[in-house]
Amino acid sequence: MFISSAYAQAAAGGSTQDTLLGMLPLVLMFVVLYFVMIRPQMKKQKEHKSMVDALAKGDEVVTAGGMLGKVSKIGETYISVELASGVEVQMQRSAVATVLPKGTVKF
Repeated sequence: MFISSAYAQAAAGGSTQDTLLGMLPLVLMFVVLYFVMIRPQMKKQKEHKSMVDALAKGDEVVTAGGMLGKVSKIGETYISVELASGVEVQMQRSAVATVLPKGTVKF
């Protein structure tokens, strides 16, 4: 009496083109994310790995902790860095942040 009957509407038939256009913004976001964030990070990691692989005895380095010193011994995974006269610290090769020009570190 007071309530009218409710009828279900027929489902609209979505076309393939509508589905592809709906996914287009999502695909574009992933492409932009790759070129803005992922690709530069991979390039930076590659440069750091080549720098660490090229370390040699006598190189002056800055560590990830901010210490400056000269490389005194080199192993496969660890290096010894002389921080001051008679003070050596052993650390992982990957802890080297930057290789400085010769003559930068003075003891």
